[in-house]
Amino acid sequence: MTPEVRKLEDLAGDLGRTHRATDGDRGVDHGLLEADLATLDRDGYVVLTGLLTPEQCADLRTEVAPLLGRTGRNSFEGHHTQRIYSVLDKTRAVDRLVDHPRVLALLDRLLLPNYLLSQLQIINIGPGENAQLLHPDDGMYPIARPRPELSAATIWAIDEFTEDNGATVVIPGSHRWPDGRTPTDADARRSAVMPAGSCVLFLGTLWHGGGANRSAAPRLAATAQYCQPWLRTQEAFTLSTSRDVVRAVSGDIRRMLGYSIHPPFVGMVDGMHPERLLEIT
Repeated sequence: MTPEVRKLEDLAGDLGRTHRATDGDRGVDHGLLEADLATLDRDGYVVLTGLLTPEQCADLRTEVAPLLGRTGRNSFEGHHTQRIYSVLDKTRAVDRLVDHPRVLALLDRLLLPNYLLSQLQIINIGPGENAQLLHPDDGMYPIARPRPELSAATIWAIDEFTEDNGATVVIPGSHRWPDGRTPTDADARRSAVMPAGSCVLFLGTLWHGGGANRSAAPRLAATAQYCQPWLRTQEAFTLSTSRDVVRAVSGDIRRMLGYSIHPPFVGMVDGMHPERLLEIT
């Protein structure tokens, strides 16, 4: 018998029945996870070290080097900074960053089930690059601050991040700022200094920006941004990622690319769950 629909929540068991719930702590020590969440709540960001080995970082450098091309189109992208877009269709080397258990364990607590990958880039800041304009990543969403988490981001240090080579600059506590407040010289700024193989994870409301590279060498990084499942993503991954790649990535990444449903039916295709598209050859 078809169940009676009296409110939208009654539809959550239809297309939405396949939506993914949080996956426990994903093997991450519970005490460590709680400490990371407390730091995020206090500062708006947390540095996670020791996530990649030196060998894995070296492999990443080798894999992405041939893909690095022209520099940015404006001062925000960086006139001495190279960026790779549509990353998943060009290399699978970054998969382990996008769905790293330490990161997903935090995102499971910060965002709703079936949160999405909003943007994925490789960023190579060259010598002589100026500091990037400080900004919050979720500034494009017209919702008043302070606000609940709409998004979160990671920036992975493939090369060591130092104060001289363009380590990401953050303003601790700025994730709580109200509408209209912008950085001034009086606001304390920190550089997210960290060894290669680490990442800094921060809330979308945190004011931050790439640092100036005053060194003689480039600084290679990868960034993955995530958002609530009911928001429009920055990159349209269902268009930019081929179905062959979507079939090959992990279930977590596939879900984050948009092959999922936010109950009751946000994300459907022709009245069906979007994963049905992958059955079409």
